[in-house]
Amino acid sequence: MNNFILYPIIIPFLFAALLIFIPKRVRLQRIVSVFALLLTVIASAVLCVRVKSEGVLSITLGDWQAPFGISMVSDLLSALLVLTTSLVALFVVLYSFQSIGLGREKYYYYSGVLFLITGINGSFTTGDLFNLFVFFEVLLMASYLLIVIGGEKIQLRESIKYILVNIVSSSFFVVGVAYLYSVTGTLSMADLAVKIPQVENTGIITTIAIMFLVVFGLKGAIFPLYFWLPGSYSAPPTPVLALFGALLTKVGVYAIIRSYTLFFTMDVGFTHEILAYLSIATIIVGCVGALAYFDVKKIMIYNIIIAVGVILFGASQFNQAGLQGALFYLFHDMFIKAALFFLVGILVVIFGTSDLRKMGGLMKTKPALGWFYLIAAFALAGIPPLSGFVGKLLIVQAGFEGNHAWGSMIILVTSLLVLLSVMRIFIYAFWGEPVPTKEVSPSRYKQLFMPAVALVGISILYGVGSEWLYPYMVDATNVLQNPSIYIDAVLKE
Repeated sequence: MNNFILYPIIIPFLFAALLIFIPKRVRLQRIVSVFALLLTVIASAVLCVRVKSEGVLSITLGDWQAPFGISMVSDLLSALLVLTTSLVALFVVLYSFQSIGLGREKYYYYSGVLFLITGINGSFTTGDLFNLFVFFEVLLMASYLLIVIGGEKIQLRESIKYILVNIVSSSFFVVGVAYLYSVTGTLSMADLAVKIPQVENTGIITTIAIMFLVVFGLKGAIFPLYFWLPGSYSAPPTPVLALFGALLTKVGVYAIIRSYTLFFTMDVGFTHEILAYLSIATIIVGCVGALAYFDVKKIMIYNIIIAVGVILFGASQFNQAGLQGALFYLFHDMFIKAALFFLVGILVVIFGTSDLRKMGGLMKTKPALGWFYLIAAFALAGIPPLSGFVGKLLIVQAGFEGNHAWGSMIILVTSLLVLLSVMRIFIYAFWGEPVPTKEVSPSRYKQLFMPAVALVGISILYGVGSEWLYPYMVDATNVLQNPSIYIDAVLKE
């Protein structure tokens, strides 16, 4: 039975609903949320193994057959994204115990996290475009709670912008869905891949494809639609920022990759070319922002934007190296961004500020923190043999193969700027003259540090063990390059 596809969605949803009834019992909430995420990780891992051995899995809900029923589909890309999401969420919850604060924990914080994971995992698994909209709304409603929880002035101010942008994006999504349905008569992704090539007027399909690029680009924060992200993401506390930075933009990135490889492939010379140019512009503006600020949170937030550009440039090449590189870099970025936000969050706790100019000398008292930060910084920049290297190398190769050598050269140059932006944090915070720090108990420091160590360790294993991961990336890429595999799994189940 393929019902197993639904477990990584149902498990966090049920436990999130359960936690609503015990908002003041913080210790119990912590235990239940960790247990729920452990179950989700196990279910996701088993799902990955099944997909690897059996191929694409599909289930159509109710008594209707595809494409008339609502299909849930799990290929290797989807399954790996669900597993990575669940792992990152587990470490975020563990990190939250000593960083989010009791006040927030008593106001449905853990329910919000689990509902967010429900929406994200659902978005990665759905095979229906309208259902994708529904899961987007689930994760957005949870993110609205998480971005305002605590009620600080900056949170309330930035949440207004965040909510308005997503309302506009959702409105465009509905309009795009309506246009696509009026032209094709279906919203099943597999059926769209069959019906769209039959449409004689390719111009209308290209227009709809660009509309969806705007919708998903707003959620993924590509140029010039990234304007809302730096302010909105800097407002919530570190665990929420880590959750948003590692996971939320990746939903938009996934939606672009899925739609632009499965059914929006009628005018690749136009749509994918635009995506390539926008991706490079995204990288450039991200580098400018990362170098312009002395705020550790803002530096890392602009590095989120840079990574989105790198991933989408690889996907836009629409060749094997580009898609494999995009997937390698996508999973790497989810782990390493969470780790880096954890580490800079520890800096904020120790120094009591996020301003680099008010930090210094931490290498003398916290050398382990410094070295783990340095490893994470090197991984982010793509220094071999760490996790960012293989993905970036393949993406650069794809640019040369796809007549976008100029884009590959820009990625190589901006990799140095990425390294410079994160090394500024290392130099300012860990070297120089020591400055007064806040008193942090050893137990609290350990509980903050260990989740970061675990994620950095996963990143190291990801880079060193890329040879063992390569077959998974090949299988995931094969489905993107050969949509018939996906179509047959859904329509001929």
